[in-house]
Amino acid sequence: MHWRVGETADALIAAGALAPLIVVGIANTGPQRIHESTPTSDARLGGGRADDYGRFIVEELKPFIDAVSRTRLDAPSTGLGGSSLGGLVSLHLGLSRPDVFGKLAVMSPSVWWDRGVILRTVRAARPRPPLRLWVDMGTAEGRRGLDDARLLKAALVGAGWVPGKDLLYAEYEGAAHTESAWAERVGPMLQWLFGKGES
Repeated sequence: MHWRVGETADALIAAGALAPLIVVGIANTGPQRIHESTPTSDARLGGGRADDYGRFIVEELKPFIDAVSRTRLDAPSTGLGGSSLGGLVSLHLGLSRPDVFGKLAVMSPSVWWDRGVILRTVRAARPRPPLRLWVDMGTAEGRRGLDDARLLKAALVGAGWVPGKDLLYAEYEGAAHTESAWAERVGPMLQWLFGKGES
C-alpha cells in the first residue's frame, strides 16, 4: 500500500486539496511482524515488542528524516499509521508518545490482540492526548472485526475524542481485510488528517 499512499498524496497535493507532506513507508518483517507490531506478549502468539519498534521510529528513523528533509518537527504535524497489526501499533505508539505523533491513521486495527488490551489502554488515557484520529473498518472483515472497531470507537469517545472534530470513524461497505481495500481509502484518510488547515 505504501506506493499508493505516495501516489494519492501527490494527486491531492496537485489538486490543492492537501498541503505538501512527506510519506515514509516502513517495510514490515513479514512473518515476524507480530513481534514488532504488538504492545503486549501473548503466551501462544508471542509479540510484545511494539515499544522497541517505537524507539526505532522516534530515536533513529525520524531524526534521520528530519536531518535530510525540510520537515515540521512538532507533533501536530507528524503522523503515524498502519493497517491491521499496523493500525494496532500506531494507536499504541500514538497514545504512548503524543509528544512525537499528533495524527494517527488506524485502519482495520487488530483490536482483538491480547483480549482487547488496546481498549484498556484507551480507557486509561488520562488526560486524553491531543491526537487527531482516523479509525476505520470494512464491513466484509468479519463480524468480530466490525464489533471490535465499534468498541474502539466507543472507548475513544468515552475517553473524550469527539467525532467530526478530532475523530473520524468510518465503516466501508463490502471492504475486506486487504491491501487493495486499504489503498482505496488512503485519499479520505490523508485529507482528514493532513488536509489544508489540519497540519
